[in-house]
Amino acid sequence: MSRQLLNFSVKNSHIISRNLLTNSKYGFLKDLGIESVNPGVYDGKWSGSGKIIDSISPSTGEIIASVYETTKNETINVINNSNKSWIEWSSIPAPARGEIVRQIGNELRQNLIPLGKLVSLEMGKILQEGIGEVQEYIDICDYAVGLSRMLPGYIYPSERLNHVLLEKWNPIGVVGVISAFNFPVAVYGWNSAIAMVCGNTVVWKGSPTTPLVSIATTKIISNVLEKNGISGSVASLVTGGGDIGDTLVDNKNVSLVSFTGSTKVGHQVGLKVQNRFGKLLLELGGNNALIVANDADLEMSIRAAVFSCIGTAGQRCTTTRRLIIHKNIKNEFLKKLKISFKSILERIGDPLDEKTLYGPLHNQQAVDAYEATVKNAVENGGTIEFGGKKINRPGYYVEPTIITNLSIDNKVVKNETFAPIVYIFEYDTIDDAIIKNNIVEQGLSSSLFTKNLSNIFKWIGPHGSDCGIVNVNIGTSGAEIGGAFGGEKTTGGGRESGSDSWKNYMRRSTITINYGDQLPLAQGIKFE
Repeated sequence: MSRQLLNFSVKNSHIISRNLLTNSKYGFLKDLGIESVNPGVYDGKWSGSGKIIDSISPSTGEIIASVYETTKNETINVINNSNKSWIEWSSIPAPARGEIVRQIGNELRQNLIPLGKLVSLEMGKILQEGIGEVQEYIDICDYAVGLSRMLPGYIYPSERLNHVLLEKWNPIGVVGVISAFNFPVAVYGWNSAIAMVCGNTVVWKGSPTTPLVSIATTKIISNVLEKNGISGSVASLVTGGGDIGDTLVDNKNVSLVSFTGSTKVGHQVGLKVQNRFGKLLLELGGNNALIVANDADLEMSIRAAVFSCIGTAGQRCTTTRRLIIHKNIKNEFLKKLKISFKSILERIGDPLDEKTLYGPLHNQQAVDAYEATVKNAVENGGTIEFGGKKINRPGYYVEPTIITNLSIDNKVVKNETFAPIVYIFEYDTIDDAIIKNNIVEQGLSSSLFTKNLSNIFKWIGPHGSDCGIVNVNIGTSGAEIGGAFGGEKTTGGGRESGSDSWKNYMRRSTITINYGDQLPLAQGIKFE
């Protein structure tokens, strides 16, 4: 640490005594280089002179450690340094950039368990999910390494004699990544691995409530860059809230802003970036439905619904918010779902305990939103079939909740609450179910459980689900890195991870080369 940070630690020893670093159970924090007070800025060197923020464990409400936020001027300097490093980084051949990303993937493998534990400790998701999230970054590194040797260009036939038409993709410059608390590693991984092999530098602003994950992840990356003599400002970090995000969004040197968060904030980000003709990648809210047909495998659909509804304590953008069940099986489905929810509650506990299946909400704000939504649903005529209350234990635990008797177009239903609340509806025909799926403003993920081919092809067809993710016989949560991830309507229209999502991080040039000694015009135009 710098002298300034050391002095702070001494002057504010109460912070050290209050945080969890003194507990041997959390030794993995020191393995990841987490200190009592951490600098929150990295661009080849660690610094930070903004205010101190505390990272809070959602499972206990205790302070884990503290972090120096980034100031606005520091953010501008980081962006400028990233822009300078882009010239050098983009000049390295793509396969050589892929080799750096391969090493980052391997470094993440070496730190899979400790970093996964930190995700669980700081975000609150159970250990299996915390480790799985780091694995997702590793997987996208592998994907990006292959991509680095396959970035395509095209040759098209020209209508003119002795001419050739080429299409070439080039890097765009600095990519600003603003990620959310619920996936504090994976979303950055999707963006950074692809952006880096495409030849861009990255400035990351993680969530201000998961700063330790951002710092630990950046330290892993910086180790690789330093070993290879690559400037650390190829993958920079800034820490802070909306003011730091605004600085990224408004800066013309940031060619692409990839924002993950609420639709409300994403709309503001979109307007600002478009106003300066920057590029956008938006991954915003979801209000996802899982439809169960009367011919579905009931047990499989129940298992899928349980994880999709209450995995990550309902804090995934792909969480199932609405269950649309065929009227003939609704009562049986609801009965089995309650039994499953009750069994999950028997496995509530510390996210770091491997036996735990259900963890806390992220913070008090999330608990408040949960309680307000449940109250609002009841006031609008909803019936609580299961849950509905805060759990009396340390931390931010609430009961997974099932609500019936609300209209599908009720405002409570149409509003996404980042909590384990699911609304139950019934339907008669597949066309009716599709209408109910599409009625909300969001369009991220959707699922249909059926064995009927006619239902399937209606569901995936042009008049079926209007979401970016359209599943059959799997839940709404759990996307593979090989496919493009993202949604339509107020979800933002962005696509990250696999398929051709790499195109977001590059600019396209159409090139015409005349290798002859004549100058014919296109379309046969004569100008002589």
